[in-house]
Amino acid sequence: MKMTMRFSVLLFAAGAALWAQAPKKSANPAPVGAVMTTPPGYLTKAKLTEWVRHYRLYPQAVNLEVSNPVASDVPGLLLVSVKASMGAASEAMDFYITRDGAKLIEGKSFDSRENPFKKTLDKLRTGGAPSLGTPGAPVVIVLFSDFQCSYCKKEADIVRKELLKVFPTQVRVYFKDFPLESIHPWARAASVAGRCVQKQKEDAGFWAFHDAVFADQEKITNENLKDKLKEHAKTAGADAAALEACLADRAVDAAVTQSVAEGREVGVQSTPTMFINGRSIPGSIPWQNLKQIIELEANYQVTAKNADERCCTLPSPSLLAMPPNPILSPKTKP
Repeated sequence: MKMTMRFSVLLFAAGAALWAQAPKKSANPAPVGAVMTTPPGYLTKAKLTEWVRHYRLYPQAVNLEVSNPVASDVPGLLLVSVKASMGAASEAMDFYITRDGAKLIEGKSFDSRENPFKKTLDKLRTGGAPSLGTPGAPVVIVLFSDFQCSYCKKEADIVRKELLKVFPTQVRVYFKDFPLESIHPWARAASVAGRCVQKQKEDAGFWAFHDAVFADQEKITNENLKDKLKEHAKTAGADAAALEACLADRAVDAAVTQSVAEGREVGVQSTPTMFINGRSIPGSIPWQNLKQIIELEANYQVTAKNADERCCTLPSPSLLAMPPNPILSPKTKP
């Protein structure tokens, strides 16, 4: 009995010692995204800029912007974003940094308990965007496009001619404006016109306009742009007078700006860029490759059920907040 009591006391003492030695968590850890007021150790912005420039072989003509360090979602590590840009071209990269500034990890962090693309899904906004396909479909495609982009035209042909024919109920597609104004001078005007047609004729009208503009893309110039946009809007059933007023509506133009900002937030750098249940697919992808990705994702979602629009896509304030145009019929939805 004495031996048992003594052994129990020793175990308790050992356990207490180990508990005392265990690192204690901060009572008030900084929330994820909180800006740190001091740089990580000796790693100042200037030193990190120099390190990244050498690491990525960036010439001096490339501008580097280093963010303030923030608390990351990985305990013990800070997060710093670096944006490299030259003219209209840009790319961004994230670095996880130890608090002493000695170690850097390039890349992304994932939570193994969640969809690996959940962070992107949480940022994608689809409210008010023109759509095709079945609501609640297991595969949601968010397509950032530019009406003057030749590769976007190829992607548009695939979406319109192949996608719903092969996947009539498994896919929902949302179109998002991302005009590259520095190289495509009339793309933004076409984006604004597309939204104006949608305000009058809803999604069906938008897709008719979409098809007409892409089909006529090579014939549209800065000189005939206004007439061409009116012509294709009329083809889609839009009223000419209402279209003229809408084209001058700053709220509609602002909605295009918002769409571009949302694209940049999820890493869009070129068009077309497609997000398939949050997975980024930049560039024009051959139909057979796209078909395979959709099939794999649809099969995965049979059991996972963690990526369709009911789960993760959020409404956009851009179109939903637009005031109704008084020139339009009261029955027309914004």
